[in-house]
Amino acid sequence: MASKVYFIDMRANMKDTVMDRFIRGIKKGRATSIARERELLAVKMHFGERGNTSYIRPIFVRVALDEFKETGCLPFLTDTNTLYVGTRTNSPDHIKTAVENGFSYASMGVPVVIADGLKGGNYESVPIKGKFFKEVKIASDIARADALLVLTHVKGHELTGMGGALKNIGMGGGSRAGKMDMHADVRPRVSEACIGCGKCTQWCQVRAIKVKDKKAVIDHEICVGCAECIAVCPVSAIKINWKWDGNFVQKRIVEYAAGVVKSKKRKIAYINFIMDVSPQCDCYHYSDASIVPDVGILISKDPVAIDRASADLINKQEGIRGTAVKKHKAGIDKLRDVNPEIDWTVQIKYAEKMGLGTAKYQLIKV
Repeated sequence: MASKVYFIDMRANMKDTVMDRFIRGIKKGRATSIARERELLAVKMHFGERGNTSYIRPIFVRVALDEFKETGCLPFLTDTNTLYVGTRTNSPDHIKTAVENGFSYASMGVPVVIADGLKGGNYESVPIKGKFFKEVKIASDIARADALLVLTHVKGHELTGMGGALKNIGMGGGSRAGKMDMHADVRPRVSEACIGCGKCTQWCQVRAIKVKDKKAVIDHEICVGCAECIAVCPVSAIKINWKWDGNFVQKRIVEYAAGVVKSKKRKIAYINFIMDVSPQCDCYHYSDASIVPDVGILISKDPVAIDRASADLINKQEGIRGTAVKKHKAGIDKLRDVNPEIDWTVQIKYAEKMGLGTAKYQLIKV
């Protein structure tokens, strides 16, 4: 049976704005039914790294929060600390970054809480029946919340091909130890194309890369597997065994997503924002140009359906020339084009197999 996915496109006029239809979409999708009066609602999102500009626009978050607050529930914005060292690696820096990017109590009307504690060590062990994990380490305040609203900026991703709702709750719902579990087998390697420029050494926050004899060398004993070095290399000299690592990482993320949803049953809703569709994740201190025009907003209670619909809508667009996408024709897989070695559909298929939802969807235009 197909899952319902409500779609708000970006067209607007004086009598019917995008924001008007966004509110109607929330109501039609019965998104607010997930939380009751006095229940704690974790609103999981990505606040964007300092310097990044492609994260969810704060005005949409505020409007969604206002709708949910009408139920009498107690929402709080949340994310987890990062594995790499940046501006979101601990709670004080993370909250400061959130405030700088427009997400504060003053602007949102709700608290900002980092779900895995001061340094990413607070988690609940959740038993699952996965191929890779029998239990997963879910950030405490996400695991303990009564309900979960997942706000996702959909984009390309250098490790999973697409960053959607599944990755948001899977990788984003895990504690730092959980993120280590998911990245465990990622092993970047340096090809002969390396010119020894040292940009990767400057970016690597754990100092796992050094230049020796005019070539970069990665110490895998130190490397945390974040894979961000591949994006900063100007000559694409850093590679990953994608057939092994890319597929396995996606499946591990899905198993963590299964741990997040396990305790929530029917108390989760998903909103995907297909705007500023950058070719890489929001963890960088910059944003590359959007590869397709802004598409719109999707609302659903099925993470698999909403991600599949998001990818289909992106790929139906004509690619924007002069951006990271090389094949511009409508209907061509833009996500695969910008990250050609990664099959992003692995996460969709595995999530179906894990029982998280269905890739069959009914798109309902609002």
